[in-house]
Amino acid sequence: MKGGKSKTETKNTKLAVNKKGKAGAKSGKAAKDPNMPKRPASAFFVFMEEFRETFKKDHPKNKSVAVVGKAGGDKWKSLSEAEKAPYVAKAVKRKAEYEKNMKAYNKRQAEGTKEEEEVESEKSMSEVNDEDDEEEGSEEEDDDE
Repeated sequence: MKGGKSKTETKNTKLAVNKKGKAGAKSGKAAKDPNMPKRPASAFFVFMEEFRETFKKDHPKNKSVAVVGKAGGDKWKSLSEAEKAPYVAKAVKRKAEYEKNMKAYNKRQAEGTKEEEEVESEKSMSEVNDEDDEEEGSEEEDDDE
């Protein structure tokens, strides 16, 4: 190639540009509050909790997560609505509890932000007063000399 980049140089340049773009997008994401309640499991995941235990008992030598997941998915698909009903009921119960916890969490957050604003406004008032005191003190020192 005359005076141009080789194919591998062009590919490497493109990859470098893509990596930079992705890294910037992730850094802008807000941190998750560890005190926030976790979302409830769906009916399928409630089913999978029990299914994993029985599958491990039946197949103790199996170490593959993928095999367990695939077998659980196939079993879930083969269940009738009546067989799924207890798992759906548990999921609905968990969702109701989650919503109750979220309301309490949101209430605590709202109260916390009000308190923070009050404390912050008090701080800013005292900072303003401190600055005035410092300026007055420096004037007094000049008068003494």
